[in-house]
Amino acid sequence: MPAHGSRKQPTTELDARYSSALNPRPGAEDVTATDWAEAQEQLRGAEIFWVSTVRPDGRLHVTPVIAAWHDGVLYFSTGTTEQKARNLAHDGHCALTTGRNSLIEGLDVVVEGKAEPVADPAVLDEVVEAYERKYGAHITSPEGTFHGIGDAFRRGDALVYAVHPDTAYGFGRNDGVYSHTRWSF
Repeated sequence: MPAHGSRKQPTTELDARYSSALNPRPGAEDVTATDWAEAQEQLRGAEIFWVSTVRPDGRLHVTPVIAAWHDGVLYFSTGTTEQKARNLAHDGHCALTTGRNSLIEGLDVVVEGKAEPVADPAVLDEVVEAYERKYGAHITSPEGTFHGIGDAFRRGDALVYAVHPDTAYGFGRNDGVYSHTRWSF
């Protein structure tokens, strides 16, 4: 699979079992699927994601990461010796989750796919630019938490992965009305 994304639009479906069926409140009968464009806005704006990988013995490993949604692909990185790097070397399937910690508002998004290592220098440059646009001084300032991450990407001191969504889920909440959307690619 190429490292660059595609503008392929997913099929969208509302899972009524976990949406309006659980919402006896007035207005809940009008619950609709969340538009993929809204989910992409959440992916673009979220600062923290939780990546879930599988250890070789089958146990799960979940850890927070920063990530950038760029050209239809979710990019994240890890150190070369970190547990998630070892897990992904064994099995590239993973899920990245982000959202709000609120019962009454927001949209949580889960992206499932296979993490593919990125080595192409041109793509790495685009990923660095996407990170810099998104995280600003956290990356560009010498005092930033992740200053130097772009150079680490380019040198290979940090592994960069591209996750092309296979399936994504959106869990929306709007004043107690819940929706569960599935996007299939």
